[in-house]
Amino acid sequence: MRPPSYKAIVDELAAAIRGGGLPAGSRLPTHRELARERRIALATATRVYAELAAMGLVVGEPGRGTFVRDLSGYDGLEPSRALPVARVADLSFNQPLAQGQADLLRLALRELATSGGIESLLRQHPPGGRRHDRAVVATYLLGRGIDTVPANVLLAGGTQHALDAVLRGLTRPGDVLAADALTYPGVKLAARAHGLDLAAVPVTPTGPDLDALARLCELRPVRAIYAIPTVHNPLGWVLDARQRARLVEIARAHDCVIVEDGTYAFLETAAPPPLQALAPERTCYLAGLSKNVATGLRFGFAVLPDRHVAAVTGTLRTAGWGMPGLVTAVATGWLADGTVAKLEDHRRADAAARQDIARAELAGMDVTAHPASYLVWLGLEPHQRPDQVAASLAADGILVSTADAFATGSFRPHALRLALGTPALEDLAPALRRLREAIEAIPP
Repeated sequence: MRPPSYKAIVDELAAAIRGGGLPAGSRLPTHRELARERRIALATATRVYAELAAMGLVVGEPGRGTFVRDLSGYDGLEPSRALPVARVADLSFNQPLAQGQADLLRLALRELATSGGIESLLRQHPPGGRRHDRAVVATYLLGRGIDTVPANVLLAGGTQHALDAVLRGLTRPGDVLAADALTYPGVKLAARAHGLDLAAVPVTPTGPDLDALARLCELRPVRAIYAIPTVHNPLGWVLDARQRARLVEIARAHDCVIVEDGTYAFLETAAPPPLQALAPERTCYLAGLSKNVATGLRFGFAVLPDRHVAAVTGTLRTAGWGMPGLVTAVATGWLADGTVAKLEDHRRADAAARQDIARAELAGMDVTAHPASYLVWLGLEPHQRPDQVAASLAADGILVSTADAFATGSFRPHALRLALGTPALEDLAPALRRLREAIEAIPP
């Protein structure tokens, strides 16, 4: 019999993984075992696993083997979120909503419907937004310690859109982008899409290893540094003033662009000034209204140095020309009338209450979290494989994210990232209790 082709083996294993025949956490045969079983060369077996890894289906762990990845949480371009049972809780993605937000939206739409000049919502907006709308955002950002002019603010369809536009406008394929070894998964997707070389910066309990970042910049031509200095996703840290000054010093010494993600920064009111305030000449500050207002309101913005405005405006024009008028009207109206500020106050109180619940339910476990955020980093014991834990929880109706989704390099700790913001407050404690029971039930 003719040995099966390399592509046929890839397709067969991929189908088994996606169909559940090879569940998350399953250890696949070694490269040599696969070569012997399938009567293929060792190099071909290595190629099979490399392609499965590139598809996001398996992960290789040095010294341990190749394992099937968890596909139930957030990762990849189109994550699977289907569960085999009725959903109990989604702890993989934050979609916080405050009571009464639907009524706020109804009121905003009624006011728009009865206002003069409603036909302006049907007109094309310029790339990056109209000056008036950018001025509203610039005024709002004063509360975050950012003093900028409307011309340096560009509007986008959410923070991820702003991140994509900045990276596409300021980098070229092959450029080196430095990012924390554990960071927001969206930067991985953007780097992959634009052919960037994502270089992992080791992390410490209080922030990135800045000495390692300095060495990286000395050894390689780092074009940009992606940083989350205030309420880090997923580790929750807030860099102190000394750390921020050091990061800026490194960026200036090696002429790096700083891409500062402020998505969760609103949760910490006592943080030091943002990196943008320390180095406005090289920092692109990104944020939006997904976590402080609603994930469905796709409204984000970027604050850029003068020299980068034209390039990023060009990428916004290419991607979608201008912002939707209706979304912009609702978002800027809420920014201007104080609705966003009130919702942020609510989010801070809500996040702190959820952290209290998490600390009580997960007491004695390896928990890392900001005291007033929607994120928990939960370390596991060596025998508790994140993929197996995630699959077990999914079978029980609970979605979580594994550390693999947040890893930019080979460092993949045994850990889960829990998003506390989506379940109803009264459902959070029972969900965390069930999560703890599932983890503790795994035998050594």
